[in-house]
Amino acid sequence: MASLKSYFSAAVFSGLTILSFAPAARAEGEVNVYSYRQPELIQPLLDAFTKETGIETNVLFLDKGLVERIQAEGVNSPADVLLTVDIARLVEAKEGKVTQPVLNDPVVEKDIPANLRDPEGEWFGLTTRGRVVYASKERVTQKDITYEELADPKWKGKICIRDGQHSYNIALIASMIAHHGVDYTRTWLTGLKNNLARKPDGTDRSQAKSIFSGECDIALGNTYYVGLMLTNDREPEEQEWARSVRVIFPNAGDRGTHVNISGMALTKYAPNKDNALKLMEFLASREAQEIYAKQVFEYPVLPGAEPSDVVKGFGPINPDKLPLTDIAAHRKEASELVDEVGFNDGPTN
Repeated sequence: MASLKSYFSAAVFSGLTILSFAPAARAEGEVNVYSYRQPELIQPLLDAFTKETGIETNVLFLDKGLVERIQAEGVNSPADVLLTVDIARLVEAKEGKVTQPVLNDPVVEKDIPANLRDPEGEWFGLTTRGRVVYASKERVTQKDITYEELADPKWKGKICIRDGQHSYNIALIASMIAHHGVDYTRTWLTGLKNNLARKPDGTDRSQAKSIFSGECDIALGNTYYVGLMLTNDREPEEQEWARSVRVIFPNAGDRGTHVNISGMALTKYAPNKDNALKLMEFLASREAQEIYAKQVFEYPVLPGAEPSDVVKGFGPINPDKLPLTDIAAHRKEASELVDEVGFNDGPTN
């Protein structure tokens, strides 16, 4: 069987990070994981898998360029399973022809809702994160909000957001197109732009910092960042930022809050295919989803599986049921609208 071990020296010299897990006592072979997620975030999952199956896991981590790497490796690629975040990267992997379908797998199909997996079986969601509103606990008394309302002039000069071309925002804008069409979304995006307190900048964490400092009253950010900040003992100032905001789930009372995913895919030339499928079935299970969700402060996709206590503290989420494939289909239009309205230039009046 192909292994990542033979890639170790080359990977070090090319700036990649490889994490190898010790084999279990009853080794049953191995499986190679290419991951966009930090190794420490997925280690508890893979440890549990090895304990249950005896299958050794090897991980190659890279924060960008994994699809290109698999393409370059071709039929000799040791990659078995791709783990990634964001619908954009899953679609990129499929369109880059580095994945293969997993069809009629009763375990995976039972545990992962249809709207959170590729209809052709080439990728599957594992956890979700809501694109929510961070609201100042001191200055915002409103408890409910919609994405549509973010264009209301009452919020003029009060909204912060990161780069409009960031994949998190592109997915949200694409969901607006899917629900309302391009013309409506263009008008909405222009209204949102004119309500900004400043030019789009920073990360989701820094949006919370801007609320804490009084630069803005509300911001758009992912739910999991609040969990990461609240539990960041190494940088306690982030805990202050997070405690200054309240999470509001937009459109909670109607179509639901926009969500994105972390997900998995079976690679095209998986040399350890049987073990890869075992890993994918394990990752789809309630046990694994709860481990993963609690590790990364996200929501399991399996109905009934529990998120962490920190995430529960945000309140219940009513996720938008729109298939992610419908959202992904509008990503190009969303990106074009960001440029067309000059969103990243910030407010014009």
